[in-house]
Amino acid sequence: MSRTNSVYKETYNRCLDYIQELGVKASLPPETFLATKWSISRTTVRSVLEHLDEAKIITWDGRSKQVLRKPRKSDYFAEEETRSAGTRVETAFMEYVLGGDLAPGTILREAELVREFGVSTSGVREFLIRFSRFGLIEKKPNRHWVLNGFTREFAIELFDVREMFEMRAFRAFCDILPSPAAQATLKQLEQDHLNILADMDATFLRFPNLDERFHNTFTSLLDNRFVDDFYELVSLIFHFHYRWKKHDERERNQLAAEEHLAVILSLLAGERDAAKAAFKEHLLSARRTLLDSVVWE
Repeated sequence: MSRTNSVYKETYNRCLDYIQELGVKASLPPETFLATKWSISRTTVRSVLEHLDEAKIITWDGRSKQVLRKPRKSDYFAEEETRSAGTRVETAFMEYVLGGDLAPGTILREAELVREFGVSTSGVREFLIRFSRFGLIEKKPNRHWVLNGFTREFAIELFDVREMFEMRAFRAFCDILPSPAAQATLKQLEQDHLNILADMDATFLRFPNLDERFHNTFTSLLDNRFVDDFYELVSLIFHFHYRWKKHDERERNQLAAEEHLAVILSLLAGERDAAKAAFKEHLLSARRTLLDSVVWE
């Protein structure tokens, strides 16, 4: 497994976080457990363990994998290195639109984006073609791309669909409780939310990834290609804060994390009606937050 691989680097960072939680002298679980935990191959897990052993963070001898020391900040791969090429283009594009404060009707030229993002022409073109199906950008006959903008009407339509998908997915999740797998997922989400809420000033920028995991816990049960396609747009809009005001980002993230936790705790307590009510309120709150936070044209 090449250490230039973004999946490998992301897994390595996750393993460092896991080791932080376990503490010195703790034993890591079997490779099959780690592969399942992070939905990766055992080959990637073994490559990560080899690197950890070389760095003297753990000692690995057969089935024994013991923590020698807690990871340091310098042990982690930079966040930029953990993202795939496709994700880097998505991130760069959203930051380009947001940072440039581009108005609807702005012409987007592929050559300029290639220079700006430092990626291949094919990478930029593939992203623009894929992104254009959402209607936020459009290819014109003169070969230029045009930014149509993110309107209030678009946001309302987006949320109408999101609520239908997510409430159905949430009801499906409630139906499988109390399976061991569902309980384990909820317990991990509970701990991850508590960790972020414990030091929100330092961790609020990490919340979008946790937000995505929280919602994906439910929507993944639908196993529907159209839902998967729709959530590509949700991820881009909500997790890159397309044209959002940034001054109250910490407060918005804290409110959402607290609402998530209320849902999780109700599910863990077996209080399904309370959980459904809390989840519905969270979706309504998210709608209000978006409509209040976006800079509308």
